[in-house]
Amino acid sequence: MVHDWSLLNYHRHASKADRIGSKRNRAEGYELQTALLLSDRDGQPLAPLVQNLACARGLYTSRTDDVAVVPTHLDELLVRMDYLAGLSLNRPLVHIIDREGDSVGHYRQWQAHTFLVRAKGRQRVQWQDQSWMLGSVAEQLRHQLMFCRSVDFQGKPARQYVTETEVVLSRRTRQKRRGKRPRSEAAAPVKLRLIVSEVRADDGKVLSVWLLLSNAKGAVEAGQLALWYYWRWRIESFFKLLKSAGQQVEHWQQESGLAVAKRLLIVSMACVLVWQLARAQTPQAEQLRQVLVRLSGRQMKRARPWTAPALLEGVWVLLSMLDLLEHHDLSKLRDLAKTFFQPNSQT
Repeated sequence: MVHDWSLLNYHRHASKADRIGSKRNRAEGYELQTALLLSDRDGQPLAPLVQNLACARGLYTSRTDDVAVVPTHLDELLVRMDYLAGLSLNRPLVHIIDREGDSVGHYRQWQAHTFLVRAKGRQRVQWQDQSWMLGSVAEQLRHQLMFCRSVDFQGKPARQYVTETEVVLSRRTRQKRRGKRPRSEAAAPVKLRLIVSEVRADDGKVLSVWLLLSNAKGAVEAGQLALWYYWRWRIESFFKLLKSAGQQVEHWQQESGLAVAKRLLIVSMACVLVWQLARAQTPQAEQLRQVLVRLSGRQMKRARPWTAPALLEGVWVLLSMLDLLEHHDLSKLRDLAKTFFQPNSQT
C-alpha cells in the first residue's frame, strides 16, 4: 500500500473559493492524498483504496461521508492505516511511504501496522551499542552490499545492491502541531530494520541510495523490501495519469473541492479498469487495447504498442462514441458526415 500526496494546482481558478495555498510551490488549489494498492508479485497497480481531497472547507475522503478537519499528513496517515486494516482484504498490508514519513514519533504510533519508510539519514540511532548518525551506519555497511537484481532506472538498465542491519531509535518524540509550540516527549525505544539499497549503472556509478526503515518481520527478505520500495514510484505514474492522459485534472472547471473529489473517484474507477485491461492476456483484450490506442490518437513505439495513458485517453473517446450512438442512428450519422465532407451549395 503506497501512500503519497500531490498538489492539484488551480492558481488561476478564482471561482474555486475553497482553495488552499502551498508555501512550497507558491500555488493555490487542493491537495490529493492517495493510498494505492500494488501487487506484491509484480508491483502492478490494482486500485486506489483511499482518496482524500484537502481544501479550505475540510478533508473530503472516500473513507466516510463526513467532512473532517484537515490534520497533518502523518496524523491522517495513522487513521488511514487503521481504516485499511478494517477492510478485511485477507492479505497483510505493507505501508510504503517516502521521506516525509521519517518521524520517530509516528514510527511508535504505527507499530500495529507494517511499514517501510525511506529515511533521510540525518537522525541519530543506536547501532552496535553506540550512537551513530543513520547515514554513517549506511556508509559502514557499504562493503556488505550484495547484488540483488537488475532494474530499470530512469529508462536505463541498472543493478540494485542491498544489505541490512538492525538499529534502535531512542530519541525523544518531537510533536509539531499547527499553531502550537513543538512538544518534546520521552518514549520507548523502537527497533527497526535498516535496509541500505544502492542502484548502480553498469559501469559502477552510484545512481541512487535509499535508506529504508521497516518493522517488517525477518521472514521478508531485505531484497524483497527494497524491491517493494522500488515499486513506490507507481503512485507517481498514477498522479501523472490524472494530470495528463486526457484527464487534465488541473484544468477541471468544477467550482468546489467536493465536486472535484467526486469526479476524481469516477476517474479513479476508470484507472482501475484500464489496469485490469493492461494485465488481461485474452485475444479480445489485445484487440481492445489496439482500438483504444487508435482512438487516443497517440503515436506508439514499435517495441511498446500501448501504454496506460494511451488506454485511458482512448477509454474516454470510446465512452463518448458509445453515448453518441445511444442517441443517434448510425446511418444518420453517416449522412451527416457526408454533409460535412461533401457540402453542397446550400450548406
